[in-house]
Amino acid sequence: MASWLYDGVLLFGLVFIADYLFDTLSQSRHALAHRGLRMAYLFVMLGVYFGWFWSRGQTLAQKTWRIRVVDAAGAPLTQPRAVVRYLLSWLWFLPPLAAYSLGLPLLTTLALLVLWIVAWALASRLHPLGQFWHDALAGTRLVDDTRTPGKDRTRR
Repeated sequence: MASWLYDGVLLFGLVFIADYLFDTLSQSRHALAHRGLRMAYLFVMLGVYFGWFWSRGQTLAQKTWRIRVVDAAGAPLTQPRAVVRYLLSWLWFLPPLAAYSLGLPLLTTLALLVLWIVAWALASRLHPLGQFWHDALAGTRLVDDTRTPGKDRTRR
């Protein structure tokens, strides 16, 4: 979970820059202008971030916490599998987002979000390998990356 929060901090900067680029290119003068298009654009930008880093094994936060994403066989993720993992990872947020789209107040939605995340995290304890369910569905898993930092892996 610490890696997840660290990625959230990094994503704040990514979303800020991506949204600034969107506003510049679309000449938006208001944050709610082109709202649907903006959300779709940011969804794709986050997918590019995670897909690119996961296909190389780790996000920046996962590198800090020495966590690596691999497929069920222990091999690095392919781009398509990284995209599937990204899409399935949205299961963490879909129920609260659906509740918000039905018109529930923001504080109720935030409470639902916190409860859903806690329930989703606790549900990982029900998985035989202790995995999060989006990893199990995507055929991926998180492993310890115990390689020594700073050593060149491509010895010549």
